[in-house]
Amino acid sequence: MATVEKKPVSWKNLVLGAFIQVFEVSTLGQPFEVVKTQMAANPDQGLLKAIKTINSSAGLPGFWRGLIPWAWIEASTKGAVLLFTSSEIEYLVRSKLGASNSVAGILGGMGGGIAQAYTTMGFCTFMKTVEVTRHRAVGPPESTLKIAADIFRKEGIVGINKGVNAVGNFVFNPALRQMTNWGSRLGISRIVESTITSFRDEKDKKRPLTIPERLSASIIGGALACWNQPIEVIRVNMQSQVKDPTRPAKMTIASCAKWIYQKNGLGGFYRGVTPRIGLSVYLTVCMVFGGDQLKAYFK
Repeated sequence: MATVEKKPVSWKNLVLGAFIQVFEVSTLGQPFEVVKTQMAANPDQGLLKAIKTINSSAGLPGFWRGLIPWAWIEASTKGAVLLFTSSEIEYLVRSKLGASNSVAGILGGMGGGIAQAYTTMGFCTFMKTVEVTRHRAVGPPESTLKIAADIFRKEGIVGINKGVNAVGNFVFNPALRQMTNWGSRLGISRIVESTITSFRDEKDKKRPLTIPERLSASIIGGALACWNQPIEVIRVNMQSQVKDPTRPAKMTIASCAKWIYQKNGLGGFYRGVTPRIGLSVYLTVCMVFGGDQLKAYFK
């Protein structure tokens, strides 16, 4: 049975979450995101070709395309919601139900992912994807806001949030992407932390994890969380503005998956997985390791 722990000061997690995620996306996070999206939306491009394409179209600033304001807006809001919700769930599951850190981490990550998907992510994720992929559209380039306005007029709010529910048609599990993302990142990180502790001598098991141990757990958790890359590729292609005559006119999760498979086989579902691993590791280190360190400091 887990020991009773002191209730954390919740409102601080809102500020900490926003700060950590804005820092993450402003440094290495956005370049990883741009390269990952470029590869997922353009299956003919490998890692080096995607980097060259981005660099040739906009130079070094192209790797931070979409950062201001969309990525900042998304990062600050979803970081606040994620850290607040996941921390609350982890605390309640451990202190009230006596669950292990691993179970609390999985449930906290899943709950935080669902919360951020429905409260903050739809519009901003859409706008970031449009910002990256619109440069490959046929004809004169249109502004991101104009594209969004046109889609909103045609399809309403559903069109703006297209891809968030596989992010589409999962009625009972509409935040699948973020639920699996953060359930895996936080959950696997906690499992690794528990595994490290389990290998210690009995008298040493209650000693807090060292910084290298916590950092290693977050790195492993971030890397292994990329098992759901097919969901991410489907999301990117549902929101992409790249013109392709073979693209289904009405893009659903099923039709998008079928189209990706017909064009590129199973490998098409793993386009962009290399930069996504880098992104996921960096994001998990910032939000899990960095979040734990800052929460402990302000506690």
